Amino acid sequence: MNVIFLTLSNITSIEERGIYADLLRKFRNEGHNVYIVKPFERRIGRRTELKEDKGAHILGVKVLNIQKTNIIEKGIGTLLLEKQYKLAIERYLKNIRFDLILYSTPPITLIGAIEYLKQRNPHAITYLLLKDIFPQNAVDIQMIAKDGFMYKLFRKKEIRLYKVSDYIGCMSPANCEFVIKHNSFVDPVRVELAPNSIELSELSAIDKSFLRKKYNLPLDKPIFIYGGNLGKPQGIEFLIQCLEANKDRTDCFFLIVGNGTEYNMLHNWMKDNQPSNISLIARLPKNDYDTLVRSCDVGLIFLDYRFLIPNFPSRLLSYLENKMPIVVATDPNTDMGLIAEKNGFGKACLSNNVDAFTQIINNYVNNPELISEMGNKGYDYLCGNYLVENTYNPIMRHFSK
Repeated sequence: MNVIFLTLSNITSIEERGIYADLLRKFRNEGHNVYIVKPFERRIGRRTELKEDKGAHILGVKVLNIQKTNIIEKGIGTLLLEKQYKLAIERYLKNIRFDLILYSTPPITLIGAIEYLKQRNPHAITYLLLKDIFPQNAVDIQMIAKDGFMYKLFRKKEIRLYKVSDYIGCMSPANCEFVIKHNSFVDPVRVELAPNSIELSELSAIDKSFLRKKYNLPLDKPIFIYGGNLGKPQGIEFLIQCLEANKDRTDCFFLIVGNGTEYNMLHNWMKDNQPSNISLIARLPKNDYDTLVRSCDVGLIFLDYRFLIPNFPSRLLSYLENKMPIVVATDPNTDMGLIAEKNGFGKACLSNNVDAFTQIINNYVNNPELISEMGNKGYDYLCGNYLVENTYNPIMRHFSK
C-alpha cells in the first residue's frame, strides 16, 4: 500500500536512526511504498524537490525557518506550513493514491494539508502520532495565555486535527487518558497506545576508557548523563538546582549534552561556578552522541513541574537501548516515572524536589550493582514494549478490520 508521512523532522534518509525513520523503514521493509513530506528551512537554501531514497520517496518543501529562529519567523512559518505542504503535494504527488495518511505533532498546523489528502483519498486511514499536546503544553509553562488569541487559534486547529484523524496513537497510557478526558468529541475507541519506538541496532564493543578520555570524563566514577533539548519544557531551572546541590561531590560526575533556548542559562551557571564534576557540551553529531552515551552509566530525564499534560521524552529509548537505568524528574502527570519504577529500570521524583533527586543519586552511587541490574531490566522492557513493531502493529491492525 501507499503510505504518506507528514513531519517537521529533518529526515534526510530513511536509513537514518530515529523514531520516525525507524517506523517508516519498517513500512518499507514490509513492502509498502513510503512517501515522506518534510521541510527545507529557508536557511539551507534549497528549493522544493522530490527525491528517491533507498526505496522511499522524500519530498522536501521549501519553508521559512521553523526551528532555532526568532519567534516572529517561527510563528509565521508555522502558520504557512499547511499551505506550502499542500501545494507541494499537489505538484509532486498528484497522481498517487494513498492508503495511509500518517502525521505527527508537533505541529498541529499541517491540518489543511491533511484534510486535503483525506478529501483526495477518502478511503485512506488517517493516523495521528501524538507526540505533543499543544497548545495546552504552552499554557502550562506560561508561554501563551489560555484566554488569549493564540490559544484559541491553535486550539481550533487541534480540534480539527483530532476530528480528521481516524485514530490517535499516544505515547503512554496517561497520554491516552488525557486526550479522552479533555476532548469529549473524541470516541475513546479511536485512541490507542502507539509508543515512541526504535529498531534495535547492532551495538559493537566500545572502549569506554578511550571515549571518556576523549571527552575529558573521569574513568573511575559513575557518569549521569542528560542528553537532549535544553528548553522551557525541560525545566532547566530545576536542573540547575540539582547540579548546584551536587556540584561538590567527588563520587560521581554529571554530563549535560544539548542545546536550546535555555542553554545560555546553564552555560552562565557553569561559567560562574566552575564545577569540577560537571561537564556541558553544546552540541554533538548524532552518531557521536550515540557513542558517547554508551560510555555513561545512568540517564537523566527532566520535565517542568508545571505541566498538566503528560509527556514522554523519546531520549528514554537511547538510555534503555544502552542498558542504562534512569532518573526521571517530572511533573505529577507524566507517567514515565511510574512505568520506570514499576518495571525496575528507574527511579523517579517530582521536578520540584531537589532533596529527592539527590537521594536517588546517592542510591545509585552507594549501590553500584543497581546500575547493571536495573539497566538490564530497562533493556528487557525496551525489547518488550518500545521496539518499532509496537507502533507498526497497532497501525496495521486497522487494515485487517
